[in-house]
Amino acid sequence: MAEDCIFCKIVNGDIPSRKVYEDDKVLAFDDINPMAPVHVIIIPKQHIPTLLDIDPDHADIMGDILSAVREVSAIKGIDQKGFRTVINCNEEGGQVIFHLHMHLLGGTRLRDDLG
Repeated sequence: MAEDCIFCKIVNGDIPSRKVYEDDKVLAFDDINPMAPVHVIIIPKQHIPTLLDIDPDHADIMGDILSAVREVSAIKGIDQKGFRTVINCNEEGGQVIFHLHMHLLGGTRLRDDLG
């Protein structure tokens, strides 16, 4: 856990969240500033700063995150209609919190522009 990481504090229970899904390796919760009717953040419980910090020792975490996508999309009722997943990496990629996370967005027809 990184002491100053907001997502680590959510995993630890120090900061409340609206949990959608949790297992021993992954936590998913509703985004507090949703960009779509369904906007869920999926994080590994282990602190990994960015996508580029995935190494062979924890490469399986991406499989855990993708398994959570299946569960969360079904829980939120968007698994059949469709959704988008996004991982931002580093500042120019739009990453604001430096704890690996995937956005799951849906519940409406999403635009294709990169605004």
